[in-house]
Amino acid sequence: MRKIPATMATQHPDNAGRPFWQKDSFVTTREEIEEAYVCFKDLGITEYNWDWEGKYVDESVVDKLLHKYYNYFKRHSLGEDNFLTFRIPNPRVEKQFRLARAFMVIVTSSQLAESLGFKKPPIFETILPLTETAEEVFDIQEAFKQLVSIDHRLLKMQESIQNIEIIPLFEQVEKMMHSDDLLRKYVRMLKEQYGFLPSYIRPYCARSDPALNSGLVPTVLAVKVALSKYRKLEQELGVRLYPMVGTGSLSFRGGLAPDNIDYILDEYAGVRTFTVQSAFRYDYPKSQVKKAVERLTKELPKAKAKVMPDNIYKKIEEIIPFFEISYRKSIENLAPIINAMSADFPRRRERLQHIGIWGYSRGVGKVKLPRAIPFTGALYSLGIPPEIISTGRGIKKAKKEGIWQDIAPLYPHLIDDLEKAGCFLNKENVNLLAKEIPGCYDLNEDIKSIEEEFHIELGPKSASHKDHYKTAQKVYKNLKNKKNISQLITYAGILRKSLG
Repeated sequence: MRKIPATMATQHPDNAGRPFWQKDSFVTTREEIEEAYVCFKDLGITEYNWDWEGKYVDESVVDKLLHKYYNYFKRHSLGEDNFLTFRIPNPRVEKQFRLARAFMVIVTSSQLAESLGFKKPPIFETILPLTETAEEVFDIQEAFKQLVSIDHRLLKMQESIQNIEIIPLFEQVEKMMHSDDLLRKYVRMLKEQYGFLPSYIRPYCARSDPALNSGLVPTVLAVKVALSKYRKLEQELGVRLYPMVGTGSLSFRGGLAPDNIDYILDEYAGVRTFTVQSAFRYDYPKSQVKKAVERLTKELPKAKAKVMPDNIYKKIEEIIPFFEISYRKSIENLAPIINAMSADFPRRRERLQHIGIWGYSRGVGKVKLPRAIPFTGALYSLGIPPEIISTGRGIKKAKKEGIWQDIAPLYPHLIDDLEKAGCFLNKENVNLLAKEIPGCYDLNEDIKSIEEEFHIELGPKSASHKDHYKTAQKVYKNLKNKKNISQLITYAGILRKSLG
Protein backbone atom coordinates (compact mmCIF):
# COMPACT_ATOMS: atom_id res chain seq x y z
CA MET A 1 0.00 0.00 0.00
CA ARG A 2 1.32 3.39 -0.97
CA LYS A 3 1.98 6.16 1.53
CA ILE A 4 -1.06 8.47 1.72
CA PRO A 5 -0.05 12.13 2.13
CA ALA A 6 -1.76 14.17 4.83
CA THR A 7 -1.10 17.45 3.05
CA MET A 8 -1.07 18.43 -0.61
CA ALA A 9 0.39 21.78 -1.64
CA THR A 10 -1.59 23.45 -4.41
CA GLN A 11 -1.04 26.40 -6.72
CA HIS A 12 -4.17 28.28 -5.64
CA PRO A 13 -3.24 32.00 -5.81
CA ASP A 14 -4.68 33.10 -2.43
CA ASN A 15 -1.51 34.38 -0.73
CA ALA A 16 -1.51 38.08 0.16
CA GLY A 17 2.16 38.25 1.12
CA ARG A 18 5.24 36.91 -0.64
CA PRO A 19 6.57 33.35 -0.41
CA PHE A 20 9.40 33.03 2.11
CA TRP A 21 11.71 31.65 -0.57
CA GLN A 22 11.58 34.61 -2.98
CA LYS A 23 11.31 38.40 -3.14
CA ASP A 24 8.04 38.77 -5.04
CA SER A 25 4.49 37.71 -4.17
CA PHE A 26 3.89 36.62 -7.79
CA VAL A 27 4.92 33.03 -8.60
CA THR A 28 5.68 32.39 -12.26
CA THR A 29 5.20 29.05 -13.99
CA ARG A 30 8.99 28.63 -14.05
CA GLU A 31 9.23 29.30 -10.30
CA GLU A 32 6.63 26.62 -9.51
CA ILE A 33 9.38 24.03 -10.05
CA GLU A 34 11.33 25.49 -7.15
CA GLU A 35 8.11 25.86 -5.15
CA ALA A 36 7.42 22.12 -5.37
CA TYR A 37 10.93 21.34 -4.11
CA VAL A 38 10.62 23.87 -1.28
CA CYS A 39 7.29 22.39 -0.17
CA PHE A 40 8.85 18.93 0.02
CA LYS A 41 12.18 19.85 1.58
CA ASP A 42 11.46 22.87 3.80
CA LEU A 43 7.83 22.42 4.84
CA GLY A 44 7.48 18.64 5.04
CA ILE A 45 4.48 18.59 2.67
CA THR A 46 4.64 15.27 0.84
CA GLU A 47 2.35 15.93 -2.14
CA TYR A 48 2.37 18.74 -4.68
CA ASN A 49 -0.52 19.35 -7.08
CA TRP A 50 0.71 20.23 -10.60
CA ASP A 51 -2.31 21.99 -12.07
CA TRP A 52 -3.14 21.69 -15.78
CA GLU A 53 -6.65 23.10 -15.39
CA GLY A 54 -7.00 26.65 -16.70
CA LYS A 55 -3.36 27.68 -16.27
CA TYR A 56 0.00 27.64 -17.97
CA VAL A 57 2.07 24.54 -17.25
CA ASP A 58 5.78 23.77 -17.35
CA GLU A 59 5.68 20.37 -19.06
CA SER A 60 9.31 19.61 -18.17
CA VAL A 61 8.52 19.57 -14.44
CA VAL A 62 9.87 16.07 -13.72
CA ASP A 63 12.96 16.56 -15.89
CA LYS A 64 13.84 19.75 -14.02
CA LEU A 65 13.09 18.39 -10.54
CA LEU A 66 15.08 15.19 -11.00
CA HIS A 67 18.04 16.87 -12.67
CA LYS A 68 18.26 20.02 -10.55
CA TYR A 69 17.55 18.31 -7.24
CA TYR A 70 18.80 14.82 -8.03
CA ASN A 71 20.55 14.25 -4.68
CA TYR A 72 17.44 15.18 -2.71
CA PHE A 73 15.09 12.96 -4.71
CA LYS A 74 17.57 10.09 -4.63
CA ARG A 75 16.98 10.09 -0.85
CA HIS A 76 13.28 11.12 -0.97
CA SER A 77 11.99 9.52 -4.15
CA LEU A 78 9.18 10.97 -6.25
CA GLY A 79 6.35 8.46 -6.38
CA GLU A 80 7.40 6.77 -3.16
CA ASP A 81 8.21 9.34 -0.45
CA ASN A 82 7.03 12.52 -2.16
CA PHE A 83 4.29 12.77 -4.75
CA LEU A 84 3.68 14.95 -7.79
CA THR A 85 -0.01 14.71 -8.64
CA PHE A 86 -1.39 16.14 -11.86
CA ARG A 87 -4.74 17.89 -11.89
CA ILE A 88 -5.60 17.08 -15.48
CA PRO A 89 -8.07 18.97 -17.65
CA ASN A 90 -11.53 17.44 -17.86
CA PRO A 91 -12.08 16.91 -21.61
CA ARG A 92 -15.77 17.64 -21.13
CA VAL A 93 -14.79 21.21 -20.19
CA GLU A 94 -11.35 21.94 -21.70
CA LYS A 95 -9.87 21.08 -25.08
CA GLN A 96 -8.73 17.45 -25.40
CA PHE A 97 -5.22 18.37 -26.56
CA ARG A 98 -4.36 19.54 -23.05
CA LEU A 99 -5.26 16.11 -21.68
CA ALA A 100 -3.09 14.45 -24.33
CA ARG A 101 -0.14 16.65 -23.34
CA ALA A 102 -0.59 15.74 -19.67
CA PHE A 103 -0.69 12.04 -20.56
CA MET A 104 2.54 12.27 -22.54
CA VAL A 105 4.32 13.97 -19.65
CA ILE A 106 3.24 11.12 -17.36
CA VAL A 107 4.51 8.53 -19.85
CA THR A 108 7.84 10.17 -20.65
CA SER A 109 8.48 11.06 -17.00
CA SER A 110 8.23 7.40 -16.05
CA GLN A 111 10.76 6.55 -18.76
CA LEU A 112 13.08 9.33 -17.59
CA ALA A 113 12.89 8.24 -13.93
CA GLU A 114 13.74 4.66 -14.87
CA SER A 115 16.72 5.82 -16.93
CA LEU A 116 18.02 7.71 -13.88
CA GLY A 117 17.73 4.66 -11.65
CA PHE A 118 14.48 5.44 -9.84
CA LYS A 119 12.28 2.44 -9.05
CA LYS A 120 8.82 4.09 -9.10
CA PRO A 121 7.09 6.23 -11.73
CA PRO A 122 7.17 9.83 -10.46
CA ILE A 123 3.53 10.44 -11.51
CA PHE A 124 0.95 7.66 -11.26
CA GLU A 125 -2.16 9.44 -9.96
CA THR A 126 -4.20 12.29 -11.41
CA ILE A 127 -7.07 14.47 -10.23
CA LEU A 128 -10.09 14.73 -12.51
CA PRO A 129 -11.86 18.06 -11.82
CA LEU A 130 -15.61 18.54 -12.21
CA THR A 131 -16.27 14.81 -11.98
CA GLU A 132 -19.93 14.07 -12.60
CA THR A 133 -20.17 10.43 -13.77
CA ALA A 134 -18.42 7.11 -13.20
CA GLU A 135 -18.02 6.82 -16.97
CA GLU A 136 -15.83 9.95 -17.02
CA VAL A 137 -13.39 8.42 -14.53
CA PHE A 138 -13.35 5.08 -16.34
CA ASP A 139 -12.87 6.72 -19.75
CA ILE A 140 -9.77 8.59 -18.59
CA GLN A 141 -8.15 5.33 -17.54
CA GLU A 142 -9.22 3.64 -20.77
CA ALA A 143 -7.75 6.48 -22.84
CA PHE A 144 -4.44 6.20 -21.01
CA LYS A 145 -4.35 2.42 -21.47
CA GLN A 146 -4.93 2.79 -25.20
CA LEU A 147 -2.19 5.42 -25.45
CA VAL A 148 0.45 3.23 -23.81
CA SER A 149 -0.61 0.23 -25.92
CA ILE A 150 0.86 1.89 -29.02
CA ASP A 151 3.54 -0.48 -30.30
CA HIS A 152 6.43 1.32 -31.96
CA ARG A 153 10.15 0.74 -31.44
CA LEU A 154 10.90 4.47 -31.24
CA LEU A 155 8.25 5.29 -28.62
CA LYS A 156 8.83 2.19 -26.45
CA MET A 157 5.48 2.65 -24.69
CA GLN A 158 5.75 -0.82 -23.16
CA GLU A 159 8.67 0.48 -21.11
CA SER A 160 6.57 3.22 -19.49
CA ILE A 161 3.93 3.31 -16.78
CA GLN A 162 0.91 1.26 -17.93
CA ASN A 163 -1.88 2.44 -15.63
CA ILE A 164 -2.85 5.61 -13.78
CA GLU A 165 -5.08 6.07 -10.75
CA ILE A 166 -7.82 8.71 -10.88
CA ILE A 167 -8.83 10.98 -8.00
CA PRO A 168 -12.41 12.10 -8.72
CA LEU A 169 -12.94 15.72 -7.65
CA PHE A 170 -16.52 16.67 -6.80
CA GLU A 171 -17.24 20.40 -7.02
CA GLN A 172 -21.00 20.73 -6.53
CA VAL A 173 -23.08 20.24 -3.40
CA GLU A 174 -25.40 17.72 -5.01
CA LYS A 175 -22.55 15.76 -6.61
CA MET A 176 -20.70 15.52 -3.29
CA MET A 177 -23.78 14.30 -1.42
CA HIS A 178 -24.33 11.47 -3.90
CA SER A 179 -20.71 10.77 -4.80
CA ASP A 180 -20.91 7.36 -3.13
CA ASP A 181 -23.24 6.22 -5.92
CA LEU A 182 -20.67 7.28 -8.52
CA LEU A 183 -17.84 5.48 -6.70
CA ARG A 184 -19.96 2.35 -6.31
CA LYS A 185 -20.67 2.30 -10.05
CA TYR A 186 -17.03 3.00 -10.92
CA VAL A 187 -15.83 0.06 -8.84
CA ARG A 188 -18.43 -2.18 -10.47
CA MET A 189 -17.27 -1.07 -13.94
CA LEU A 190 -13.65 -1.91 -13.09
CA LYS A 191 -14.62 -5.33 -11.80
CA GLU A 192 -16.76 -6.14 -14.83
CA GLN A 193 -14.19 -4.90 -17.36
CA TYR A 194 -10.93 -6.04 -15.76
CA GLY A 195 -11.93 -8.48 -13.03
CA PHE A 196 -10.31 -6.65 -10.12
CA LEU A 197 -11.06 -4.06 -7.46
CA PRO A 198 -8.89 -0.95 -6.97
CA SER A 199 -6.62 -1.19 -3.93
CA TYR A 200 -7.83 2.24 -2.80
CA ILE A 201 -9.65 5.40 -3.97
CA ARG A 202 -9.08 9.00 -2.88
CA PRO A 203 -12.44 10.76 -3.34
CA TYR A 204 -11.87 14.52 -3.32
CA CYS A 205 -14.47 17.06 -2.13
CA ALA A 206 -13.99 20.70 -3.08
CA ARG A 207 -14.77 23.49 -0.62
CA SER A 208 -14.39 26.67 -2.67
CA ASP A 209 -16.54 26.23 -5.76
CA PRO A 210 -19.46 24.58 -3.93
CA ALA A 211 -19.42 27.45 -1.43
CA LEU A 212 -19.34 29.99 -4.25
CA ASN A 213 -22.37 28.35 -5.84
CA SER A 214 -24.39 27.31 -2.78
CA GLY A 215 -23.07 29.12 0.29
CA LEU A 216 -21.24 28.08 3.45
CA VAL A 217 -23.70 25.86 5.34
CA PRO A 218 -24.87 23.70 2.39
CA THR A 219 -21.25 23.06 1.40
CA VAL A 220 -20.08 21.99 4.86
CA LEU A 221 -23.13 19.75 5.29
CA ALA A 222 -22.51 18.18 1.87
CA VAL A 223 -18.92 17.35 2.84
CA LYS A 224 -20.14 15.79 6.10
CA VAL A 225 -22.64 13.66 4.19
CA ALA A 226 -19.93 12.54 1.76
CA LEU A 227 -17.53 11.59 4.58
CA SER A 228 -20.25 9.61 6.34
CA LYS A 229 -21.21 7.75 3.17
CA TYR A 230 -17.57 7.02 2.30
CA ARG A 231 -17.10 5.22 5.60
CA LYS A 232 -20.13 3.02 4.91
CA LEU A 233 -19.05 2.45 1.30
CA GLU A 234 -15.57 1.36 2.33
CA GLN A 235 -17.07 -1.48 4.36
CA GLU A 236 -19.55 -2.38 1.62
CA LEU A 237 -17.02 -2.59 -1.22
CA GLY A 238 -13.96 -3.79 0.65
CA VAL A 239 -11.97 -0.95 -0.93
CA ARG A 240 -10.02 1.52 1.20
CA LEU A 241 -11.18 5.12 0.80
CA TYR A 242 -8.90 8.02 1.71
CA PRO A 243 -11.04 11.18 1.43
CA MET A 244 -9.50 14.49 0.42
CA VAL A 245 -10.89 18.00 1.00
CA GLY A 246 -9.70 21.13 -0.80
CA THR A 247 -9.37 23.82 1.86
CA GLY A 248 -8.37 27.47 1.72
CA SER A 249 -7.47 29.50 4.82
CA LEU A 250 -10.65 31.56 5.16
CA SER A 251 -13.69 29.81 6.62
CA PHE A 252 -15.72 30.27 3.43
CA ARG A 253 -13.17 28.20 1.51
CA GLY A 254 -12.49 25.58 4.19
CA GLY A 255 -10.88 27.34 7.16
CA LEU A 256 -7.58 25.42 7.23
CA ALA A 257 -4.88 27.74 8.55
CA PRO A 258 -1.75 27.08 10.64
CA ASP A 259 -3.40 28.66 13.69
CA ASN A 260 -6.61 26.65 13.28
CA ILE A 261 -5.52 22.98 13.36
CA ASP A 262 -7.54 21.90 16.43
CA TYR A 263 -10.69 23.17 14.76
CA ILE A 264 -10.02 21.45 11.45
CA LEU A 265 -9.21 18.09 13.04
CA ASP A 266 -12.47 18.15 14.96
CA GLU A 267 -14.76 19.57 12.27
CA TYR A 268 -13.51 17.37 9.43
CA ALA A 269 -12.82 14.07 11.15
CA GLY A 270 -12.39 11.36 8.53
CA VAL A 271 -10.46 13.45 6.01
CA ARG A 272 -7.15 11.84 5.12
CA THR A 273 -5.63 14.61 2.95
CA PHE A 274 -6.10 18.38 3.10
CA THR A 275 -4.88 20.90 0.56
CA VAL A 276 -2.54 23.51 1.98
CA GLN A 277 -2.83 26.42 -0.38
CA SER A 278 -0.60 29.44 -0.94
CA ALA A 279 -2.02 31.57 1.89
CA PHE A 280 -1.50 28.73 4.38
CA ARG A 281 2.13 28.41 3.31
CA TYR A 282 3.11 32.06 2.81
CA ASP A 283 0.90 34.32 4.96
CA TYR A 284 2.03 32.73 8.24
CA PRO A 285 5.51 32.33 9.76
CA LYS A 286 7.43 29.43 8.23
CA SER A 287 8.00 27.77 11.61
CA GLN A 288 4.27 27.83 12.35
CA VAL A 289 3.50 26.33 8.94
CA LYS A 290 5.97 23.46 9.50
CA LYS A 291 4.47 22.65 12.91
CA ALA A 292 0.96 22.69 11.46
CA VAL A 293 2.00 20.30 8.67
CA GLU A 294 3.64 17.99 11.21
CA ARG A 295 0.50 18.00 13.33
CA LEU A 296 -1.74 17.16 10.38
CA THR A 297 0.62 14.37 9.31
CA LYS A 298 0.49 12.85 12.78
CA GLU A 299 -3.20 13.31 13.60
CA LEU A 300 -5.17 12.85 10.37
CA PRO A 301 -4.77 9.05 10.11
CA LYS A 302 -6.28 8.61 13.58
CA ALA A 303 -9.76 10.12 13.18
CA LYS A 304 -12.83 8.44 11.70
CA ALA A 305 -15.82 10.15 10.10
CA LYS A 306 -19.10 10.14 12.00
CA VAL A 307 -21.72 7.95 10.34
CA MET A 308 -25.12 9.62 10.02
CA PRO A 309 -28.44 7.79 10.14
CA ASP A 310 -30.38 7.74 6.86
CA ASN A 311 -33.12 10.06 8.14
CA ILE A 312 -30.51 12.80 8.68
CA TYR A 313 -29.49 12.65 5.01
CA LYS A 314 -33.07 13.40 4.09
CA LYS A 315 -33.27 16.32 6.51
CA ILE A 316 -30.05 17.78 5.12
CA GLU A 317 -31.44 17.60 1.58
CA GLU A 318 -34.57 19.33 2.85
CA ILE A 319 -32.68 22.11 4.62
CA ILE A 320 -30.12 22.99 1.91
CA PRO A 321 -32.57 25.02 -0.24
CA PHE A 322 -33.36 27.20 2.80
CA PHE A 323 -29.80 28.53 2.54
CA GLU A 324 -29.06 28.02 -1.15
CA ILE A 325 -31.99 29.93 -2.64
CA SER A 326 -31.49 33.09 -0.57
CA TYR A 327 -27.72 32.88 -1.05
CA ARG A 328 -28.02 32.80 -4.84
CA LYS A 329 -30.47 35.67 -4.80
CA SER A 330 -28.04 37.83 -2.81
CA ILE A 331 -25.06 36.91 -4.98
CA GLU A 332 -26.99 37.73 -8.12
CA ASN A 333 -27.59 41.21 -6.67
CA LEU A 334 -23.93 41.59 -5.69
CA ALA A 335 -22.50 40.21 -8.95
CA PRO A 336 -21.94 43.59 -10.66
CA ILE A 337 -19.85 44.98 -7.81
CA ILE A 338 -17.92 41.70 -7.39
CA ASN A 339 -17.07 41.68 -11.09
CA ALA A 340 -16.06 45.35 -11.00
CA MET A 341 -13.62 44.60 -8.17
CA SER A 342 -12.18 41.51 -9.84
CA ALA A 343 -10.59 43.67 -12.56
CA ASP A 344 -8.22 45.11 -9.91
CA PHE A 345 -7.69 41.86 -8.00
CA PRO A 346 -3.96 41.20 -7.42
CA ARG A 347 -2.52 38.41 -9.56
CA ARG A 348 -0.35 35.73 -7.98
CA ARG A 349 -0.04 33.09 -10.75
CA GLU A 350 0.09 32.84 -14.53
CA ARG A 351 -3.43 31.73 -15.41
CA LEU A 352 -5.18 31.32 -18.73
CA GLN A 353 -8.01 33.78 -19.23
CA HIS A 354 -10.96 32.19 -17.49
CA ILE A 355 -14.24 33.43 -16.09
CA GLY A 356 -16.32 30.96 -14.16
CA ILE A 357 -19.96 30.64 -15.12
CA TRP A 358 -22.36 30.93 -12.29
CA GLY A 359 -25.07 28.49 -13.31
CA TYR A 360 -28.35 28.22 -11.44
CA SER A 361 -29.98 24.83 -11.53
CA ARG A 362 -33.52 24.45 -12.82
CA GLY A 363 -33.21 27.47 -15.12
CA VAL A 364 -33.34 30.15 -12.45
CA GLY A 365 -30.94 32.33 -14.42
CA LYS A 366 -27.24 33.02 -15.05
CA VAL A 367 -24.72 35.62 -13.97
CA LYS A 368 -20.98 35.64 -14.58
CA LEU A 369 -18.60 35.64 -11.64
CA PRO A 370 -14.82 35.45 -11.18
CA ARG A 371 -13.14 32.38 -9.73
CA ALA A 372 -13.55 31.51 -6.06
CA ILE A 373 -10.48 33.35 -4.72
CA PRO A 374 -11.18 36.80 -6.24
CA PHE A 375 -14.88 36.25 -5.49
CA THR A 376 -14.14 35.66 -1.80
CA GLY A 377 -11.48 38.37 -1.68
CA ALA A 378 -13.74 40.97 -3.27
CA LEU A 379 -16.49 40.43 -0.72
CA TYR A 380 -14.09 40.37 2.23
CA SER A 381 -12.39 43.54 1.02
CA LEU A 382 -15.78 45.23 0.95
CA GLY A 383 -16.38 44.14 4.52
CA ILE A 384 -18.97 41.51 3.56
CA PRO A 385 -17.61 38.08 4.55
CA PRO A 386 -19.49 35.60 2.32
CA GLU A 387 -19.87 33.21 5.26
CA ILE A 388 -22.62 35.50 6.53
CA ILE A 389 -24.63 35.66 3.30
CA SER A 390 -27.87 33.66 3.66
CA THR A 391 -26.70 31.92 6.84
CA GLY A 392 -28.93 33.95 9.13
CA ARG A 393 -31.95 33.62 6.87
CA GLY A 394 -31.32 29.90 6.37
CA ILE A 395 -31.14 29.19 10.10
CA LYS A 396 -34.26 31.24 10.71
CA LYS A 397 -36.25 29.26 8.14
CA ALA A 398 -34.85 25.91 9.33
CA LYS A 399 -35.88 26.72 12.89
CA LYS A 400 -39.34 27.71 11.71
CA GLU A 401 -39.68 24.34 9.95
CA GLY A 402 -38.47 22.51 13.08
CA ILE A 403 -35.36 21.03 11.44
CA TRP A 404 -32.45 23.14 12.70
CA GLN A 405 -32.13 21.36 16.06
CA ASP A 406 -31.32 18.09 14.24
CA ILE A 407 -28.84 19.69 11.83
CA ALA A 408 -26.94 22.16 14.04
CA PRO A 409 -24.88 19.44 15.86
CA LEU A 410 -23.49 18.32 12.49
CA TYR A 411 -21.65 21.63 12.12
CA PRO A 412 -20.37 22.22 15.68
CA HIS A 413 -17.94 24.97 14.74
CA LEU A 414 -20.37 27.08 12.74
CA ILE A 415 -20.33 29.71 15.47
CA ASP A 416 -16.51 29.78 15.31
CA ASP A 417 -16.57 30.26 11.54
CA LEU A 418 -19.11 33.06 11.81
CA GLU A 419 -17.29 34.83 14.65
CA LYS A 420 -13.96 34.60 12.82
CA ALA A 421 -15.44 35.91 9.58
CA GLY A 422 -17.57 38.45 11.43
CA CYS A 423 -14.47 40.26 12.65
CA PHE A 424 -14.09 41.56 9.08
CA LEU A 425 -17.70 42.72 8.73
CA ASN A 426 -18.24 46.38 7.89
CA LYS A 427 -21.84 47.19 8.75
CA GLU A 428 -21.57 50.70 7.33
CA ASN A 429 -20.70 49.34 3.90
CA VAL A 430 -23.57 46.87 4.13
CA ASN A 431 -25.99 49.73 4.80
CA LEU A 432 -24.57 51.78 1.94
CA LEU A 433 -24.93 48.85 -0.44
CA ALA A 434 -28.48 48.22 0.76
CA LYS A 435 -29.39 51.76 -0.31
CA GLU A 436 -27.69 51.34 -3.67
CA ILE A 437 -28.84 47.76 -4.34
CA PRO A 438 -32.26 47.06 -2.78
CA GLY A 439 -31.70 43.28 -2.76
CA CYS A 440 -28.69 43.71 -0.46
CA TYR A 441 -30.93 44.78 2.40
CA ASP A 442 -31.35 41.05 3.14
CA LEU A 443 -27.76 41.03 4.40
CA ASN A 444 -28.92 42.99 7.43
CA GLU A 445 -31.42 40.24 8.15
CA ASP A 446 -28.59 37.70 8.03
CA ILE A 447 -26.50 39.75 10.46
CA LYS A 448 -29.37 40.25 12.88
CA SER A 449 -30.43 36.58 12.80
CA ILE A 450 -26.86 35.33 13.38
CA GLU A 451 -26.30 37.69 16.29
CA GLU A 452 -29.58 36.66 17.91
CA GLU A 453 -29.12 32.94 17.32
CA PHE A 454 -25.57 32.71 18.71
CA HIS A 455 -25.70 35.66 21.16
CA ILE A 456 -22.70 37.34 19.56
CA GLU A 457 -21.94 40.70 18.02
CA LEU A 458 -20.36 40.63 14.59
CA GLY A 459 -17.73 43.23 13.88
CA PRO A 460 -14.06 44.09 14.46
CA LYS A 461 -12.46 43.02 17.73
CA SER A 462 -8.72 43.68 17.48
CA ALA A 463 -6.67 46.60 16.16
CA SER A 464 -6.01 44.76 12.89
CA HIS A 465 -9.75 44.11 12.49
CA LYS A 466 -10.42 47.83 12.92
CA ASP A 467 -7.70 48.58 10.37
CA HIS A 468 -9.43 46.18 7.97
CA TYR A 469 -12.73 47.97 8.66
CA LYS A 470 -11.22 51.31 7.59
CA THR A 471 -9.59 49.69 4.56
CA ALA A 472 -12.96 48.27 3.46
CA GLN A 473 -14.43 51.78 3.61
CA LYS A 474 -11.60 53.06 1.38
CA VAL A 475 -12.21 50.18 -1.03
CA TYR A 476 -15.88 51.07 -1.33
CA LYS A 477 -15.14 54.78 -1.76
CA ASN A 478 -12.44 54.23 -4.40
CA LEU A 479 -14.62 51.74 -6.23
CA LYS A 480 -17.41 54.32 -6.46
CA ASN A 481 -14.91 56.88 -7.76
CA LYS A 482 -13.53 54.38 -10.30
CA LYS A 483 -10.05 54.40 -8.74
CA ASN A 484 -7.70 51.40 -8.72
CA ILE A 485 -8.17 49.32 -5.56
CA SER A 486 -5.49 46.64 -6.10
CA GLN A 487 -3.18 47.86 -3.31
CA LEU A 488 -6.07 48.20 -0.89
CA ILE A 489 -7.18 44.63 -1.62
CA THR A 490 -3.62 43.42 -1.04
CA TYR A 491 -3.36 45.28 2.25
CA ALA A 492 -6.73 43.92 3.43
CA GLY A 493 -5.56 40.43 2.45
CA ILE A 494 -2.39 40.82 4.53
CA LEU A 495 -4.49 41.84 7.53
CA ARG A 496 -6.71 38.73 7.27
CA LYS A 497 -3.79 36.48 6.13
CA SER A 498 -5.31 35.48 2.80
CA LEU A 499 -6.34 37.30 -0.34
CA GLY A 500 -9.52 35.28 -0.69
